[in-house]
Amino acid sequence: MTQCHHVHLVGSVGLDTAEDVFSRVGRALGRRLDRVPDGEPGPRRLWVSFQYPFLRASPFLRPDPSGATRKTSGLPLLCLGKEVKRGEVRFGELGYAREARASYQDFLAARERGDIQPRARFQVCLPTPMSVIYAFCTARDITEIEPAYEAAMLREVETICRHIPHRDLCLQWDVCHDMIVWDGQPQDQFPLINASKAEIAARFARICASIPSDVELGFHLCYGDFGGKHFFDPVTARHLVEIANCIAATVGHEIAYIHVPVPLPRANDEYFAPMRDFKLAPGTRLYLGLIHAADGADGARRRIELASKYVPEFGIATECGFARARKPDLVERILGIHAEVAAEPPQAT
Repeated sequence: MTQCHHVHLVGSVGLDTAEDVFSRVGRALGRRLDRVPDGEPGPRRLWVSFQYPFLRASPFLRPDPSGATRKTSGLPLLCLGKEVKRGEVRFGELGYAREARASYQDFLAARERGDIQPRARFQVCLPTPMSVIYAFCTARDITEIEPAYEAAMLREVETICRHIPHRDLCLQWDVCHDMIVWDGQPQDQFPLINASKAEIAARFARICASIPSDVELGFHLCYGDFGGKHFFDPVTARHLVEIANCIAATVGHEIAYIHVPVPLPRANDEYFAPMRDFKLAPGTRLYLGLIHAADGADGARRRIELASKYVPEFGIATECGFARARKPDLVERILGIHAEVAAEPPQAT
């Protein structure tokens, strides 16, 4: 039986406060965790929906007069405001840095209490700019809006890195709409756009270029989680492997880890076989999102054994965050599955 020792929490956890998250996950998973997120409570609980009010409040944007809405949430899509000139769009604070600075204080308190192991880092999860703008803006105006939003997000990164000690910090890019476009899946739930793989790769390089070398960097690859379910379940991991290899080849910063989802129905060789083609640096850990509450520890172990035929070493995770777990006892059960499947790593000597 393949033994896994490392656990990754994708980001959202489904508890009400960062303090609750740090104390519960730290006690449940101990040294299995190399980094700990704040669980994305409050306004971040529905991932990029946190950004919609910021975009809607912008004087440069307005609801599309056509009445177009996002099919998943029904939110009006946003377009350029009347008489907004090319190159004029800009955004101020997006809220991520302020949230991170507050949660870091809870992280320090939890570490002082002994709830979090001393070497664990504070994990800050950020959506790629493409994932936000492609979710909420009309296709015809994306090329004007996205660069301004990307610049604002990079200012958030700079602020986070300036206020949180680098030795304690991990930045994670959540790659969702980029992943769906890369896969070539139908985009009836999003603006129909034409972004080449080369253009997506260039975005990865840009958003990572200014991250200090001593800040840990990771990537979460995702097919969405609206309503607790992927927008699309990939049939094989082929496109996930492709984009992971692209990130590894394109991003100049050392990559600490890449997280890859494993959908519940995909416990088969067809899904896992492409994973033999990962071309990650020796220091990059792979986390497979193969834990599902529906079939618990037994299902996770079956997927671990299948994956082990193609990937010699990996950590475990859920396929996405679990903020949509409405009851704390479900969160506890999911954390318990992680703890049951992954043994704590040997104590360092």
